[in-house]
Amino acid sequence: MQIFDYHLWANKLVFKHLKELPGEVCFQEVQSVFPTIYDTIFHMYQVDYVWLRVLKGDNFESIIQGVTQLQDEKLERSLEKLEQNHLQLSAEYRDFIDGHENLNEITTIHHPSYGTLKASYFDLLQHVVNHGTYHRGNITAIFRQLGYKGTQTDYVFYLYEIQK
Repeated sequence: MQIFDYHLWANKLVFKHLKELPGEVCFQEVQSVFPTIYDTIFHMYQVDYVWLRVLKGDNFESIIQGVTQLQDEKLERSLEKLEQNHLQLSAEYRDFIDGHENLNEITTIHHPSYGTLKASYFDLLQHVVNHGTYHRGNITAIFRQLGYKGTQTDYVFYLYEIQK
């Protein structure tokens, strides 16, 4: 699952880049899709959490309950803790992916508002990657708005990296 490895690589680069900047950058408010970089990264974490639970077959109500519990962690506003949560979740995704022989297998998702969806595990993992790519773009825009350069997280740079 090279595409998912890319997602994890790109997230790590964002955290690495944030550590090289003044600490307040992560929490500085801007006019954007999310008010801060921290809020954007936390949203990415929440969505990755939700989709892993969906992939594992958890029901909607238990997923919502888990998301509610995550809100308490958001209030801590700790970039270090958020990075650790991302790393832990990455390991859980890796275990899930490694534990499935056929990611093209179709699974069924039931959502109270959207209805029933039949999709492959691969399609859902691709969605997680696309979602992360979208919001890493938001983060780059926030960096620029705050007067800092972003970091290169394009897929092609990942390909160069793994080719070394």
